[in-house]
Amino acid sequence: MSTFQLGDLTVNRMGYGAMQLAGPHVFGPPKDREAALAVLREAVASGINHIDTSDFYGPHVTNQLIREALHPYAADLTIVTKVGALRDAEGGWLPAQSPQQLEAAVHDNLRNLGLDVLDVVNMRLMFDVMGPAEGDIEAHVSALAGLQQRGLIRHIGISNATAAQVRQARGIAPIVCVQNQYNLVHRHDDALIDELAQDGIAYVPFFPLGGFSPLQSSQLAEVAAELDATPMQVALAWLLQRAPNILLIPGTSSVAHLRQNIAAATLVLPPDALRKLDSIKG
Repeated sequence: MSTFQLGDLTVNRMGYGAMQLAGPHVFGPPKDREAALAVLREAVASGINHIDTSDFYGPHVTNQLIREALHPYAADLTIVTKVGALRDAEGGWLPAQSPQQLEAAVHDNLRNLGLDVLDVVNMRLMFDVMGPAEGDIEAHVSALAGLQQRGLIRHIGISNATAAQVRQARGIAPIVCVQNQYNLVHRHDDALIDELAQDGIAYVPFFPLGGFSPLQSSQLAEVAAELDATPMQVALAWLLQRAPNILLIPGTSSVAHLRQNIAAATLVLPPDALRKLDSIKG
């Protein structure tokens, strides 16, 4: 697998997102705990060294699974988490963005992952739960920078952010990654990706395969058939070829699906396939 830098951490560009290991709607325990543990172990055994998680997945569920499956962690394994939200009793998503709440979330992640320091913490902005929305983030990023100075966080990222918020965050503290929704049909961050690539900052698309609404496109299906690959493998390969700073974290609770995703890292899309895919409009 090709690699990229998250600050001073070298990660393979094909990673793994743990969100789907929790129960339905990312709430509660998995229906098959042993299968969830097997997926995590297979991911690391297959060369993945970048796992994305959060203590509000479950809540607590995915972090506890990661600890059970993989602790003590391999020296080259980077675990990226995020803070900024809580879950209510029904599984709803609530903002938790005060300095006190952010510090409590960092300690929750440390405890449930079994770590003394978190490799990367993404500040998940919640001005709008459904997508990026403008708002002042100085207090949010400053709170994480303070925790970084105390040695609890190694690197800081930002998630669900507008381009203006990314610029503001970078003026407050070094930012090693931006995690926003982006995929073959959702390309609002094209200019931001290119700007970050010039500065060596990772862009990590969430919902790279469409999330709760899987990608569907006649062009995508056509290219997949031509290359003897699945549409989802083609969609992942397109992201890897879109820009060198894109890191992938597709999630799955299936070992077989995990292996299909990993195989996409070696799928090369020829120019005519790229032209067809680039013509897709969301």
